[in-house]
Amino acid sequence: MTSKPTQSTAPLIIEGLDRPQELERRLKFTPLTADGRVGVEVFPLYTTEQTGPGGPAASLVRYHPGAAAAPHRHTGYEIIQVLEGELITEDGVHPAHSMLVLPPGSVHAPRTEKGALMLVVWEAPVEPAEPVE
Repeated sequence: MTSKPTQSTAPLIIEGLDRPQELERRLKFTPLTADGRVGVEVFPLYTTEQTGPGGPAASLVRYHPGAAAAPHRHTGYEIIQVLEGELITEDGVHPAHSMLVLPPGSVHAPRTEKGALMLVVWEAPVEPAEPVE
């Protein structure tokens, strides 16, 4: 018999999203190299370990200067709130305080030159994809 990991019913509260340097000192970001990511770290808010293999996930995501992700396709919606720095996608440069809502089936290969801190919510896991022309 398999059981799901126990999860707390207490809310996770993170204050100071307007002070990214302070967040980096208080939160334990871990490297994320899956799916060809380079220079990316995450602080998971909730993961598919809690929601199930095809379930949603959310993280604070730090892209260091020069970071990039390989092209990937979204099987559900993805919401990206850029908190600091700037994110570059096929649709342009997205500075701090930008929000991107990517629909299911969309493909992108996000990157940054300057670095970025983002809140990212995945409705469903992503899958590898060919680059967008």
